[in-house]
Amino acid sequence: MRTLIANIGTLVTGDIDAPIADADSILIEDGRIAAVGRGLTADAGAGGAAQRIDAKGTTAIPGLIDSHAHPVFGDYTPRQQMSNFIESGLHGGVTTVISAGEVHLPGRPKDIVGLKALAIVAAKAYGAFRPGGVKVRAGAPILELGLEEHDFAEMAAGGVTLVGEIGLGSVKTGAQAAPMVAWAKQHGMVVTFHTGGPSIAGSNPIAADAVLEARPHIVGHVNGGTTPMSDADIERVIDTDMAIEIVHCGNGRAAIHAVRVAASLGGPDGQAGLRRVIIGNDAPSGTGVVPLGILRVMAHLASLGDVAPEIAVAMATGNTARVHGLDTGVLGVGKAADIALVDAPIGSTASTALDALRVGDLPGISMALIDGVVMIGRSRNTPPAARAAEVVGAPGPAAGAH
Repeated sequence: MRTLIANIGTLVTGDIDAPIADADSILIEDGRIAAVGRGLTADAGAGGAAQRIDAKGTTAIPGLIDSHAHPVFGDYTPRQQMSNFIESGLHGGVTTVISAGEVHLPGRPKDIVGLKALAIVAAKAYGAFRPGGVKVRAGAPILELGLEEHDFAEMAAGGVTLVGEIGLGSVKTGAQAAPMVAWAKQHGMVVTFHTGGPSIAGSNPIAADAVLEARPHIVGHVNGGTTPMSDADIERVIDTDMAIEIVHCGNGRAAIHAVRVAASLGGPDGQAGLRRVIIGNDAPSGTGVVPLGILRVMAHLASLGDVAPEIAVAMATGNTARVHGLDTGVLGVGKAADIALVDAPIGSTASTALDALRVGDLPGISMALIDGVVMIGRSRNTPPAARAAEVVGAPGPAAGAH
């Protein structure tokens, strides 16, 4: 299966070190990006192109990655008693969802055998099921006292690649968490630590000391989920090498403070601090289900936080992919062809998707692809895009790539 996306106005790569490419077309073969460039045509690779998409001058971005979600099973959330919430997020440009723990399962087991079983089943279930086509990486155990190294080995052997946000279970101090974090890392798991005030009954407030002692991969919702740590503690955890997660279901002022602190740690290339910022939703939660949450954080940071809009895109795509070792999140050769075609919304003062983010408007999504397959046309959730990409069929005779 081959697809050519042509007539792209701006191609935002998702790579924070090279955020905009000099390109107007993308060639996709068998679900992966085969070429990115100008004037690409049907014979940029072997075989004949199956379809051609006219981007109509809109902006191409990687499919967004929600770094912090709380799925359970299927596409239903007990927390908000809502079906198809993941598929609805696809209409907000989200093509990959990462679980921070299946905490909303009614009667969630907290014994060692039960929590391991839940993590393994969730990992395997979502490995075999994509709600609306969305890729879900789940099976994120909530750590409880009594876990030992062999438990992490067992979960890893069962396909578990994550640890849910530490602090939602009985493990709540740095001393308790540190050995478990080390075991999880040893077995290839990406670890998130809850920060800020408690988010659900039975969870715990977590300040900087615990996180700094445990050294997870990700400082979960540094702007709170929903209540953040103190500004001083936010500054302490940012001045590390850990990934810094900003979420929609958090404190907006703290999000701006965090990203400005990260920007101040720019280093020689000016991007060192911002390379570690990732964006999540932290939904479903008491805040609700927020299909446009990732877009809203991007617009918040770009319009109020002095973040260039193409950098905000990278925070929601390539930065997260790097932390989790995903083969998506960047529009580059060899990557999974998870792509959103977006534009300024009708009625905006902006004329492009990036300018829309810069003025605080949500871009309109006119098409989303997962593994090169068109999953949706115009989004039912974003404001309508001023220009809409269109599948126009197979390309005509080609003269080769330029």
